[in-house]
Amino acid sequence: MAAKWEEFQEDGDRYNLQYRTANDDRVRPEHAALDRVTLPMSDPFWAEYYPPNGWNCRCTVVQVRKSKYPETPHDEAMALGEQATGKDTKGIFHFNPGIQQKTVPDYNPYTIRRCRDCDIAKGNLTLAYIPDNELCAACKLVHKCFEGKTRKSELKRIEENKKLYDKLSKDKRYKDVEFDPETGALKATHLGHNDGQDAGFALEKKLVEKLYSCGHSIILCDEKKKGRNGDRLTSLDMILDGVRMDIKSITRNKDFYGSAIREKNKQLVKFNARTDVHEAADTLCIYFDDPTMFAPEKIVKGYEYMAERTSREIQLHHIICVVNSAKGLEIKTFDFQ
Repeated sequence: MAAKWEEFQEDGDRYNLQYRTANDDRVRPEHAALDRVTLPMSDPFWAEYYPPNGWNCRCTVVQVRKSKYPETPHDEAMALGEQATGKDTKGIFHFNPGIQQKTVPDYNPYTIRRCRDCDIAKGNLTLAYIPDNELCAACKLVHKCFEGKTRKSELKRIEENKKLYDKLSKDKRYKDVEFDPETGALKATHLGHNDGQDAGFALEKKLVEKLYSCGHSIILCDEKKKGRNGDRLTSLDMILDGVRMDIKSITRNKDFYGSAIREKNKQLVKFNARTDVHEAADTLCIYFDDPTMFAPEKIVKGYEYMAERTSREIQLHHIICVVNSAKGLEIKTFDFQ
């Protein structure tokens, strides 16, 4: 199935993918319910429920013409997938071997050999949440949260954010300054930050709250500063974990997001040209409140589109995609040099 996935990648979303069972009396009812589920390859469904979906599963996936079969509603497909894998409490099949390039997930009860050294398993580390008493699942969450980090670096980060909180909370130019001493999360809003009631501002607020709940530092910046001639200067939305960037919320599903990325690169060029900017910004944050609108290839293709049509210097080199998925907030980073 991993090899088939690699073949599918050659065509991308040119064709849809369709789930198929062995179509005999040995097919499990929950797998039979998935038969003929049809979705684009970029749909998140395939990251979760691409077969095999159980021991001795004989299900497969085939490419089909988009004009021949109607697409299955995403939510309906996800519900059927969850039903089909509901008995897989260990998560051994809840992944796509083609995407992960692995026979089994990293975290599973059949190949892990370090549980005897694990503070969670030995009861020396208390967690606020252990999913269904599955310690391997809890271990996965812990490692995801602290990937590339050490306890010493985390304590240093929390201490630095506490100092920044003390400074901002006394600065009359900022409002809504909050700090979580447990996670080190920090948020603050400059009085000059644009605010409003439309959908774009609502999504920005939602993004800030979700990032804060995950332990990040978010400072919404001044967007009303004016130059000597009285014109408002080009600005960027926020400083996320010490990195200044602008925010783009995706509200319409497209084949790729080239126009949005191109416009944000132009904005970076203008911002970096300001005489009061001493450290050039090169990062964009794209927020996907609807996870079905996100796909890595849409970001890569969008960046390529921008690069091909940009006559001036390209100053956008990093794109951070924040995806509001069913599993929680997922952050995907794309580096272009």
